[in-house]
Amino acid sequence: MGFIGETLDSFKPTQLRQALSQAISLGMIATSALMIWMGLMYFTGSESPVVVVLSGSMEPGFKRGDILFLHKNKDPIRTGDIVVFNIDGRDIPIVHRVIEVHEHRSTGEVDILTKGDNNDVNDRIMYAPGQHWLQQQHIMGRAVGYLPYIGYLTIIMTDKPIIKYVLIGALGLYALTSKE
Repeated sequence: MGFIGETLDSFKPTQLRQALSQAISLGMIATSALMIWMGLMYFTGSESPVVVVLSGSMEPGFKRGDILFLHKNKDPIRTGDIVVFNIDGRDIPIVHRVIEVHEHRSTGEVDILTKGDNNDVNDRIMYAPGQHWLQQQHIMGRAVGYLPYIGYLTIIMTDKPIIKYVLIGALGLYALTSKE
């Protein structure tokens, strides 16, 4: 019968039930995490309600590895607000402070200029070619709170992907071998 057949024969109904129970528990954990994330998106109005600061451009206010909580509402953006924004053609959002706001009274549109607290110049050099201002559609949300250094695990896993794979493998192995 071979190794596979013997392995399948040794798989008792209780072991099958235990494996199914573990798979269902893992599915419930993943579903719960997704529901929490979707709930945060709904209540904050932001497509990404939690972000990690990836650089030192906002020091001393926010350091690399800090987690920011975002909120997006209809209140106007003001000079001094710390916003997270996306630039056309770039995947990673940026956390910087608003240094200028220009409102066009005729259209109601707002032009926004940002700068990192630790940077010498404004962000125009980072914007898409020909773009001199951010518009409302670029803003993902305003920073309303933070947790210092908690996001460093995310940075480490991004910088060294092998750590991410080892961690996922270890958690998967634990889930498969645990008896509870």
